[in-house]
Amino acid sequence: MKLVDEAEITVTAGNGGNGCVGFRREKYIPLGGPDGGDGGNGGDVWLQADENLNTLVDFRHQTKFKAQRGEDGRGRQMYGKGGDDVVVTVPVGTVVHNVDTDEVIGDLTEHGQRLLVAKGGQGGLGNMHFKSSINRAPRQTTPGGEGEARVLKLELKLLADVGLLGFPNAGKSTFVRAVSAATPKVADYPFTTLYPNLGVVSVEPGRSFVIADIPGLIEGAADGAGLGSLFLRHVQRTRLLLHLVDISPMDEFSGAEDMPSPAEQVRAIEHELRKYDPDMLEKPRWLVLNKADLMFEDEAKTAAKAIVAELGWDGPWFLVSAIGREGTWSIMLAVQSFFDQLKREALEE
Repeated sequence: MKLVDEAEITVTAGNGGNGCVGFRREKYIPLGGPDGGDGGNGGDVWLQADENLNTLVDFRHQTKFKAQRGEDGRGRQMYGKGGDDVVVTVPVGTVVHNVDTDEVIGDLTEHGQRLLVAKGGQGGLGNMHFKSSINRAPRQTTPGGEGEARVLKLELKLLADVGLLGFPNAGKSTFVRAVSAATPKVADYPFTTLYPNLGVVSVEPGRSFVIADIPGLIEGAADGAGLGSLFLRHVQRTRLLLHLVDISPMDEFSGAEDMPSPAEQVRAIEHELRKYDPDMLEKPRWLVLNKADLMFEDEAKTAAKAIVAELGWDGPWFLVSAIGREGTWSIMLAVQSFFDQLKREALEE
């Protein structure tokens, strides 16, 4: 099933109710005068962020949302009832674009945050507003205003602290399983992950962060190859990237004899990141050499050092076995320390 992280919807606010022509007619009051009330305002359309949602798949089935029209005014200076608002829930992290103007209307980044996307029409004026010394029986009113109508593009960007990068089958889903309560689908074939999976890593009470398993990237992803740039946008908001690489040697059963070397895989993904958004390479990025369990310990250490040397890697790097959960927790402790340091620096500023 294809990840639905983009959707297009039409929102229409309610029209305002019309003003009323009315005159007060009561016994013993011969000069009652005009008393037509105003129409009610049309309902608004709001978007509201909900942390319980994580995709935009529901908008495949419902794409039109319309608020209620305001009621017309009535006699005896009675105002029409305002139309009910419509509140559309979307996942936290949804960016809202106006399709017609191509502008960003808003960015819903917190649970419960609301964004007005279509304003209801103003209610019309009743004839009681038009009386004067020379017009004691006015029949003028104004109609209700039209509610706003917009076509919106919704784009979901995951709000994760840590993003996992790597070629298909690098072991990212297994890594998420090893360090969090998330249970993404895991299998020994490429493109297992079709959805970004979120996992919460709790180091101790009050110290936790969110990690995202980003579906595997291949060369040409920035231009739409494979799963394409569809998933590159999910990396943009992460504060730290973990670049997973499979260091295990290829065997006759892998079906991937033409796979690039570990160092070539790293460079290929760096190239895709640079093409999509050069600023993404400025993010802190740590190298995680995975699947050490498929080699003897000494061989794995030697291979890891060779890869680091070939890349000229001067940042943090780790040798782990995600499936055996060897070395994974020490990375999570280092990640938490990294975020703690960021918080201290922010407080000092």
